[in-house]
Amino acid sequence: QVQLVESGGGLVQPGGSLRLSCAASTSILSIVPVNWYRQAPGKERELVASMSNGNANYADSVKGRFTISRDNAKTAALQMNSLKPEDTAVYFCNVRAPSRNYWGQGTQVTVSS
Repeated sequence: QVQLVESGGGLVQPGGSLRLSCAASTSILSIVPVNWYRQAPGKERELVASMSNGNANYADSVKGRFTISRDNAKTAALQMNSLKPEDTAVYFCNVRAPSRNYWGQGTQVTVSS
């Protein structure tokens, strides 16, 4: 069983920055794709960023503002700059292993003045 724990969320003003971290209990992040999703109240969960085989992809709404990375085999990150109120959501780390899909508990990001 792989455990994922997100951290780094919080309250930030529009235009500010936050760096989210995804910590894994094993070195799984070095061998499987890593994804960041977010879900705002009353809305569907959406894919924000993904990294697989060295390729990074982003939702149009965050391109140029967010950056996904692998800091090491057990830690992935999502750097979020120029944050907007519409970025407010719970952000989830997701990895797809050969046998199953793993999710963290989520971390709240609130962008408000």
